[in-house]
Amino acid sequence: MDWGRAKNVLIYAFLLLNLVLGYQLWNDVREQANANLDYTSLDEYTQKIMQEKNIQLLCPIPPRTPALPKITYRFKSSENRDPVELSEPLDSKLVFMGNDLTKALEKYIPQFKDYRYDPMESEYGAFVFHPLVEEEWPLFNDQLKLKLLYREQKITSYQLSVTEILPSNDEEQQKVLHASDALAKLINNNYIPVNSAVKDIQLGYYGEMFNSENQVAAPVWRFTLENEIYYVQGISGDVISSKTDKTKE
Repeated sequence: MDWGRAKNVLIYAFLLLNLVLGYQLWNDVREQANANLDYTSLDEYTQKIMQEKNIQLLCPIPPRTPALPKITYRFKSSENRDPVELSEPLDSKLVFMGNDLTKALEKYIPQFKDYRYDPMESEYGAFVFHPLVEEEWPLFNDQLKLKLLYREQKITSYQLSVTEILPSNDEEQQKVLHASDALAKLINNNYIPVNSAVKDIQLGYYGEMFNSENQVAAPVWRFTLENEIYYVQGISGDVISSKTDKTKE
């Protein structure tokens, strides 16, 4: 064995490892700095509670407060949500390749372009997607999720309840409350436990399910924690917990 050559290979490998670790550290510091900017945008009382309870903010607070209406939707397919097998398994890395995944799946799911991937709700064995309202706002209800099921790094089947979002021309558009105000409500009213971390904040739609053909959903801010999701209604400020699915004022 050429020990001199092997030594050089090890040295280069360690240098490359140090570069990767250094980049990761720099990226983490930058993300934390961005989070701190959002943290200081909260009022002093909320900041104090966060410090006392060790509540961390690991994501930016979205600045947008658009005017949105309530929406009405209905199921187009039956309640059968058994997995549908793909005739040809797909490489799971396509999930992260945008248009390539759409092209690969459109023959199985023609409306696939109207869904968005959600890494926060995805789990081992299933990539989760939500239908989009106006091509932008995800509709978060559990029964509406599209799941791409995979094993051994191959997407093999999917689960889907097809829905139709009805026109909302007659619905009044109202400006949603700011995400920082919604977050302050969760913190100040003891929804978020001690030593928790807010991993993701996203604006979309959510509504409790009722026994009727048409369902109604309202704009919400979704706050994702490690073991729970909270929805804060964008107009009324009512809070819904994913564990109870009940609205609280």
